Amino acid sequence: MTTENTVADEAAAGSATTRTRRSRRRGLWSFLRDVVVIILIAILVSFLVKTFVVRSFYIPSGSMEDTLQVSDRILVDQITPRFGDYERGDIVVFRDPGGWLPPSNTPPRAPFVEAVDWVLSLVGLSASDSDDHLVKRIIGLPGDQVVCCNALGQIEVNGVPVDERAYTKLGSGEPASAIDFDVTVPADSLWVLGDNRNRSKDSRYNTEQPGQGFVPIDNLVGRAFLVTWPLDRFGLSDFHHDVFAGVPDSAPQSGASPR
Repeated sequence: MTTENTVADEAAAGSATTRTRRSRRRGLWSFLRDVVVIILIAILVSFLVKTFVVRSFYIPSGSMEDTLQVSDRILVDQITPRFGDYERGDIVVFRDPGGWLPPSNTPPRAPFVEAVDWVLSLVGLSASDSDDHLVKRIIGLPGDQVVCCNALGQIEVNGVPVDERAYTKLGSGEPASAIDFDVTVPADSLWVLGDNRNRSKDSRYNTEQPGQGFVPIDNLVGRAFLVTWPLDRFGLSDFHHDVFAGVPDSAPQSGASPR
């Protein structure tokens, strides 16, 4: 009897041990499955945010100094432009309209590096396409007449002079542009300039390109609203809308509405 009970107890103990092991394996697989699901959801959410809400870019040149510095990392709002209008003074990121940027001499990267960068770009941790985009300030909206320069060296928009000293990087007494121009912005386009006027290859320098220096609104990624890095420069971008407060609306145009 004792022997039978001992055998039964050992069998029961063995069965319990097996069940415990199976339960642990199931628990481990459930945990790993949950981790994978969480990671996939996080990647999906990050991808949707990057695609429809905000994107990250870094600043590769000094054309927007002192507003934006070389190597600053910025966030670009993609929501407001989709459902609202751009305004004069907005800082915008846009794709090259054609001929603004020099041909890329970047050497090809290893497939593994490209794959890693692609994954990181999906979640907004990489901004390797920053060199393929430009960042400038909107000076003229569709229908605006933008002229430079008046007797005081100022730009005039729709006949009203604008005092840009709050954000432009110019020497004392320098005009707002070393190049004179008188343009009327066509529908669905913008006239943009860099804040560092003497180091910015902006609309003024691209009038011989197919787009005649104007940026199609369809080329815009969005409005740069926040500097996120370095930390000592963290803060919201100043669009200086007050500089253009006295500019009257131009004739109605399709595309972004002047205001």
